[in-house]
Amino acid sequence: MSERIQVPGPDDRIIEVLTGGADDGFCLLFHGGSPSAVAEWPALDDAARAAGLRVVTYSRPGYGASTPRAVAGVYADDVVESVAVLDHLAVDEFVTAGWSGGGPRALACAALLPERCRAAATIAGVAPYDADGLDWFAGMADENHAEYHAAEQGRDVYGAFLQRNVLPVLLASPEELADAMGGLVTPVDKAFLDAPFCDWLSRTFNHAAAQGVVGIRDDGLAAVAPWGFALAHILVPVAVWQGRQDAMVPYAHGEWLAKHVPTAQKHLFEDEGHLSLITQLDRILTDLKRLGGVS
Repeated sequence: MSERIQVPGPDDRIIEVLTGGADDGFCLLFHGGSPSAVAEWPALDDAARAAGLRVVTYSRPGYGASTPRAVAGVYADDVVESVAVLDHLAVDEFVTAGWSGGGPRALACAALLPERCRAAATIAGVAPYDADGLDWFAGMADENHAEYHAAEQGRDVYGAFLQRNVLPVLLASPEELADAMGGLVTPVDKAFLDAPFCDWLSRTFNHAAAQGVVGIRDDGLAAVAPWGFALAHILVPVAVWQGRQDAMVPYAHGEWLAKHVPTAQKHLFEDEGHLSLITQLDRILTDLKRLGGVS
């Protein structure tokens, strides 16, 4: 059964946490995309329960009911929140997965918590903005070009851009989502925007905007900054999942990560998109358990 709690974080901040899946299962720390905040998601709950995993996820600073940081952090900084949540729940070892903007957070846990993190999966996750040999924007929808070029210009310019262009998407109803997301949704992905998925996506977006654009602003600033850890230092097994029919995080990002994470096992598909791939949770979690040696 899902439970929503508030956990004490660093600097007297509050971290909003949602647990679910198998009550006594091995811990799966799940990092949501950008933007997102905790919202009950039956598909993730059911897949985790079937895999015998207990899901732990949290709203990053500035999203939902989680206190913002004074200044935006980098991806490595979110490991501090992850540790605070895991310690509060008395979790020692865990596996982790991150979707989209959550992918680098899963990789950060793999890099910086090797004594606790048994395995990680990045699902349609972004590669570093300064990745050598990668055209970061190639294949991305125009909406993402505009957003991340605004993020390059700093907090104030980016915040104003988000107020005008992204906040209306975050506040969209389930029925409005497909049109609101525009070119970000490929035909493959549009086929997966059924009523249950749109209901969850709308709720996580709506809750992400509970404090306005502060959460997504800080997420976007992190996306165009150095990550704060080295992929080459990752020692634990990592699964890289990516589809070619993805206009949010292009296929080349997954290819690049599969080449540059030394422990990577790649799952690259011609026929999957950004949204369709996350519906493969049963396969992803079964593979993650295998990588982590979780019985």
